[in-house]
Amino acid sequence: MIINKIVKVLKNSIAEELEIEAGDELLSVNGEKIKDYIDYKYQISDDEIVLEIKKPNDEIWELEIEKDYDEDLGIIFQNPLMDNIKVCSNHCIFCFVDQMPRGMRKTLYVKDDDTRLSFLYGNFITLTNLSDEEINRIIKYKISPIKVSVHATDLSLRNEMLGNNKSKDVMIYLKKLTDGGITVDCQIVLCKGINDKEVLNKTINDLVTLYPNVRSAAVVPVGLTNYRDKLYKLERFEKSSSLELIDQIETLQNKLYKQVGTRFVFIADEFYVLGEGDFPRYENYEEFDQIENGIGIYRLFEKEIESSLRHSKYMSKGTNEFTIVTGVAAYGLMCDLSQRISKKTGINISVEKINNECFGQYITVAGLVTGKDIINQLKGKKCKNLIIPRVMVEHEGDIFLDDVEIKDLENKLNVNVYICDVNGNKFVDLLIKHDKEENDGKTNSNNSR
Repeated sequence: MIINKIVKVLKNSIAEELEIEAGDELLSVNGEKIKDYIDYKYQISDDEIVLEIKKPNDEIWELEIEKDYDEDLGIIFQNPLMDNIKVCSNHCIFCFVDQMPRGMRKTLYVKDDDTRLSFLYGNFITLTNLSDEEINRIIKYKISPIKVSVHATDLSLRNEMLGNNKSKDVMIYLKKLTDGGITVDCQIVLCKGINDKEVLNKTINDLVTLYPNVRSAAVVPVGLTNYRDKLYKLERFEKSSSLELIDQIETLQNKLYKQVGTRFVFIADEFYVLGEGDFPRYENYEEFDQIENGIGIYRLFEKEIESSLRHSKYMSKGTNEFTIVTGVAAYGLMCDLSQRISKKTGINISVEKINNECFGQYITVAGLVTGKDIINQLKGKKCKNLIIPRVMVEHEGDIFLDDVEIKDLENKLNVNVYICDVNGNKFVDLLIKHDKEENDGKTNSNNSR
């Protein structure tokens, strides 16, 4: 595979204006061969650059470009990294890949630990397979922000959790990165009886010493599937332990807010669902830096919906119906929000809870719901318009984790399927748009008779 092959050029972009096309190959930028996507982004950041492009007929174009500093060219490459993925060298006691059932999408079995994926897609990395040269490259190219899986700052415990006795003290790595101006968001996968309670307090207190460049820490529950035979024995969090954690974190947040002006540490929405407790106020999530970690999603989604409804004057004729699918964790929340939308707009909305038969009953987040589970559990139910949250198919276009495609849902359930970002404004807009289209279509049909 040609790593620098161009597969798409964005409309109204610099590349389109220069007649760069899909099928072309990027040979160099400013006379330099490109090592990977990070190298490419660094080289094109200047306001004057020179591209060398090879056309499919082997003709070489040299293009001199004047642009705004850091303005993108609008080029999409066949391989987003333009290089091989750096795989993980750890053997984490909680690794989700080790718990995968057979028959899933092939890419899900790849254990990546690549800084570039952290920068591009928000993937969390451990820093355990980076050389000093690579750390210096991150700083030189200002690869920021990056997401780092910490789990514990105690070296011995962290090595035990990572299954890697050769890793260095993560605080040394983090200090070097933050001293170099790199912004870091940290993650702690919380394992009951291992890195919780006092160990967790120590980890948070250590990390906050690097604030503000370590700008936040996320605490998320360990995910335990039904496929843990011969793996490290771990316990799941339940109501009482979740409530205990919530109290612990709120105490830490109050202390840190007084000390440094930020709550700094935030816990996944899933803990509030497990503990059946009230979510923090919207303001308590501050900048929502850890939203992709499942932290603050409900409050942000609720806020966006409330904003849309305040400005909407739409009132449905009530002849259309939409069905939302979600995981067990978000079911009650989606029922509540859907009722608010229905009350204001008159749109008929129902919510279907999908139990995770694929991974097991303790996997409750919407992002791990599979296409087969949706098909099996909705078969025979009356559904016409199905709304799927983008998190179920976000990484591979319109394909679920089990390689089921959106068209499979449409064909087997005889429904219209709409994919919606987890954004309250877009969610309300989608409902109104398609409800209006359906009702206008019926009106036009009746008028034509």
